[in-house]
Parts: sequence; C-alpha cells; structure tokens
Amino acid sequence: MARSRAPSAQTVSVLAALAADPTRWRYGYDLAAEVHLKSGSLYPILMRLADRGLLESDWAPAPPGKPPRHLYRLTARGLQEYARVRPEPANRQPVPRPRWEQA
Repeated sequence: MARSRAPSAQTVSVLAALAADPTRWRYGYDLAAEVHLKSGSLYPILMRLADRGLLESDWAPAPPGKPPRHLYRLTARGLQEYARVRPEPANRQPVPRPRWEQA
C-alpha cells in the first residue's frame, strides 16, 4: 500500500539537513542539534526513513571504553523524496527586470 500522508515538518527538516550534503555520514546527536529535535522525536524519524529505504545507516567504530555510534546519510531515493517534499519559498516573487529591459 502506498503512503498517502505528507511527511511531518520534523521529517522534512531531517531530510533537509541530510540533503545539504547527501554523501556525508552524520551522527544522530549532530542532526538533533541542527534540527532542534530531541532524541525521542529524531530517532523514530530516522528509523522510519531507513525502513523506507530513504536513509542508510552504519556503525562508527568507537574509541576504547565508549559505545559505537550510529551514522546516517541519504540514499539516492531519499534525495529524490526530499526534492519531492521540500517546501517552496513562501514569498517567491519574480525578479524585477532592469529599467533598460522594460521598454
């Protein structure tokens, strides 16, 4: 069954943060700080995106005595999805032509 509901504003903000540099692996903690979401909101979004094939995840090796950290980045499908759902600029006005071209 196809998804019919539009993604939440929080999901779009996560996609936007990841789409800014889609080949770069990102830590969840850094994403949370950038998009101003708490872990209880961010990680379910990341899991849903990964389940839908829009995001890939991997484990980063950890320094001794520290737990490994999860890394995330968009897939090509995720980048396409962001292009589909990204918001249009609110006040998209035509660029005025110079006076010498208006005659």
